[in-house]
Amino acid sequence: MPNSSRAGSLKDPEIADLFFKEDPEKLFTDLREIGHGSFGAVYFARNGRTNEVVAIKKMSYSGKQSNEKWQDIIKEVKYLQKIQHPNCIEYKGCYLREHTAWLVMEYCLGSASDLLEVHKKPLQEVEIAAITHGALQGLAYLHSHNMIHRDVKAGNVLLTEPGQVKLADFGSASIACPANSFVGTPYWMAPEVILAMDEGQYEGKVDIWSLGITCIELAERKPPLFNMNAMSALYHIAQNESPMLQSIEWTDYFRNFVDSCLQKIPQDRPNSEELLKHAFVQRERPESVLVDLINRTKDAVRELDNLQYRKMKKILFQEAHNGPTTEAQDEEEEPEHVVGRTGTVNSAGSNQSIPSMSISASSQSSSVNSLTDACDDKSEADMEGDHTVMSVIHLKCLTEFPPPPFLFQLTRQIKEHEQDSELREQILGYKRMRRQHQKQLMALENKLKAEMDEHRLRLDKELENQRNTFAQEMDKLIKKHQAAMEKYAKTFSNDEKKFQQHIQSQQKKELNSFLESQKREYKLRKEQLKEELNENQSTPKKEKQEWFSKQKENFQHYQAEEDANLQRRQRQYLELECRRFKRRILIARHNIEQDLVREELNKRQTQKDLEHAMLLRHHESMQELEFRQLNNIQKTRTELVRLQHQTELTNQQEYNKRRERELRRKHAMEVRQQPKSLKSKELQIKKQFQDTCKIQTRQYKALRNQLLETTPKSEHKAVLKRMKQEQHRKLAILAEQYDHSINEMLSTQALRLDETQEAQCQALRMQLQQELELLNAYQSKIKMQTDAQHDRERKELEQRVSLRRALLEHKIEEEMMSLQNERLARIQSLLERQAREVEAFGSESIRLGFSNMVLSNISPEALSHSFPGATGGWSPHQQQSGSPQGPRWGSSILSAGSSHHYHSSPGGPSMQQGWGPGMQGDGGPSPLGHPSAVSRLSGGLQNSPQAMGRTPTGARSEQGMSRSTSVTSQISNGSHLSYT
Repeated sequence: MPNSSRAGSLKDPEIADLFFKEDPEKLFTDLREIGHGSFGAVYFARNGRTNEVVAIKKMSYSGKQSNEKWQDIIKEVKYLQKIQHPNCIEYKGCYLREHTAWLVMEYCLGSASDLLEVHKKPLQEVEIAAITHGALQGLAYLHSHNMIHRDVKAGNVLLTEPGQVKLADFGSASIACPANSFVGTPYWMAPEVILAMDEGQYEGKVDIWSLGITCIELAERKPPLFNMNAMSALYHIAQNESPMLQSIEWTDYFRNFVDSCLQKIPQDRPNSEELLKHAFVQRERPESVLVDLINRTKDAVRELDNLQYRKMKKILFQEAHNGPTTEAQDEEEEPEHVVGRTGTVNSAGSNQSIPSMSISASSQSSSVNSLTDACDDKSEADMEGDHTVMSVIHLKCLTEFPPPPFLFQLTRQIKEHEQDSELREQILGYKRMRRQHQKQLMALENKLKAEMDEHRLRLDKELENQRNTFAQEMDKLIKKHQAAMEKYAKTFSNDEKKFQQHIQSQQKKELNSFLESQKREYKLRKEQLKEELNENQSTPKKEKQEWFSKQKENFQHYQAEEDANLQRRQRQYLELECRRFKRRILIARHNIEQDLVREELNKRQTQKDLEHAMLLRHHESMQELEFRQLNNIQKTRTELVRLQHQTELTNQQEYNKRRERELRRKHAMEVRQQPKSLKSKELQIKKQFQDTCKIQTRQYKALRNQLLETTPKSEHKAVLKRMKQEQHRKLAILAEQYDHSINEMLSTQALRLDETQEAQCQALRMQLQQELELLNAYQSKIKMQTDAQHDRERKELEQRVSLRRALLEHKIEEEMMSLQNERLARIQSLLERQAREVEAFGSESIRLGFSNMVLSNISPEALSHSFPGATGGWSPHQQQSGSPQGPRWGSSILSAGSSHHYHSSPGGPSMQQGWGPGMQGDGGPSPLGHPSAVSRLSGGLQNSPQAMGRTPTGARSEQGMSRSTSVTSQISNGSHLSYT
């Protein structure tokens, strides 16, 4: 429910359902005021439909603080709707009329404080136990439903006609538990309620403290510190030790119960369920103890009513007759008549439901009653008429409207309410200020919490955006790498085809050249044979022809073998070079994969570093915001405490001035009343003097008569003269004594008054000084507690921040370790896969008859003439792919591959190794795995066309290198090689 809703507004359906729609003035009749307090008044009433007697608490929500009053009314109605227990006041409904809420509840005779006011003495221990037991049962019900009463006192513990105890006045109650509002009546308030705004929240055990104070109130008629200023009592309760029972007449059970309720630390205080098992309330007692107490109270009230009635009737009769005769007659005759008739009225009244207090809502809201307005009107009319008629009508009024048991208290309560209105307004203003401070602090905390949530959400969003950006970049990089690998695969396939085509064309040209050279050699050999035959004339022609044919056949056979050998060598060379090229392509692909994986892992590392840097930056931002918010809260709390302390000092100073003003007014009244008292005492002295003079005059007359009888007549004149002189002398002495007595009385009375007033002023100054010192000590304690709380909060925040920083660093370290492990796992997995591929390639090569040493044996001279499948040849592709520069990993495998796999050429050293001399010089196996193949290939090459004109010092090798360089350049340029 929003606090901003207008007072009395029923637009909200939830609020409208709380109130009945009927007009209460038409529904309820016979309203009589039976209680009065700061909230308004409580009335005895009768439901016109059901004839049920109820109590109506009228609460106005107009004027100052109207919204606050309206919210309090709604809260109390909601609270009453929730509770239903025999020891809690029964709720009947609530009505609205002319900015006033009529809260209707069951009717009760009076409160426990009314019993104290009627009997003018404490209750008996068994009666206190019975009342406490009923109140505890009601509190146990409230606490079991997480409710707190927060204003337990004798004025709010009501009694019904059958002696049932009822908890009433839930205007200060709290539906939520724990709570932290500063509410309640000062003298009954628990320490944790007083310190709630400064030290935190409290629970239902505050009602246990108030119940303990209520027990002391029932045992001593007043709560502890009742003679102290209410504000000073708050400081005393919060700072000093717990109160206890003063008299020694109470039992140990009662003392232990009160001490248990008044434990200063809430954790040491028992709850309501535990106290219900206490021996004080469990001890056996008569079931009719409360009924007997109520009946005894009714009898006492009736006696008081009779006395008041007699006094009033005497005054009325005296005014009507205006003579001592009538007064004497009233004194002699009327009492018996009036007593008899009053007894009839009282007996009739005792048989009915006697109106009394049912609800109270402040420390002064004791249960009270009064005569009805109709009766008062009739009494005023009687005062103007005949006393007989007045008496009849007045007694008839009392018969129709029986006197309530607590008749005299309503006037007293209204008077006390008016007298203490300034103090009550001060307390209410202080409570309102504390409540406003709590709302302000709570609003600030909610605002800062929302700011923190928004800041955290912004940081999370920023981190999420960065992670999404990184994920997109990684996806793009992976797709780029996939496209690059596909491109490299196509390039490798095309290069392999071109390489095979180039070697095949070269071999075809070489074969054609070899065939042409064979033809020329055949012709030349044929001509040489013919010349040899021509030179040898002795050989027969037939033999010459046979020999020539045989030589021709042998040469043709040799050429055919050479041709076959050449084709075989070309085939072997093609297979070998293709195998080598495939190996180079495999290693190049591995290097590219390694570069791409390294690029991906480095990208992940960079992204993770950026993410960690952002997390650290976010942590510092959160830390700065948390410390700034804590400073704001502590600064606000310090300012609120300062305002609270300033208000407390102002209230205390106003209270001191009010007490001094009241004392001066009292002294002035005493001074003004002094002449009356002096006059009365002077009249007493004067009367004594007159009496003494009369006695002396009588004595003088008696003595004169006696002397005149015994004295001769001639001496009578002298005797009379002498006696008259003596009489004058004694009267003068009496007059002197009278003046002396008057003067002594005046001086003594004035001195006594001055001394008494000075003593009272001194005692008041000491009391006020003690209360001020107590306030200063309390405020110092609160300030120290606030500073300690601020230090504790700052340390806790520092610990939380350091712990969060440590957890963040641990998380970063774990992520870095995980990333490093993932990096190593990726590298290891890649290297293992590549090693398996190399091993599978080697196994396949061995199965095909190629040695890995032959495939990987590359001379250093070929490093500068590499084919486009080598490392140097593929470096432009690697740079194009954006591979990062840095230390190469996997050097133990890739360095060997780079030096032995990537720098061979199709026609240079490999051909030399494949064709014999190089292989034998290196000691390696033949390409086919047979050592005899080397000698056959070497022997065949000695008669080949390429071997002619070649020096034995290695011109063949130079020719091979030049051919290798030419082949490499031609393939790189994309052209075909042709020999001239």
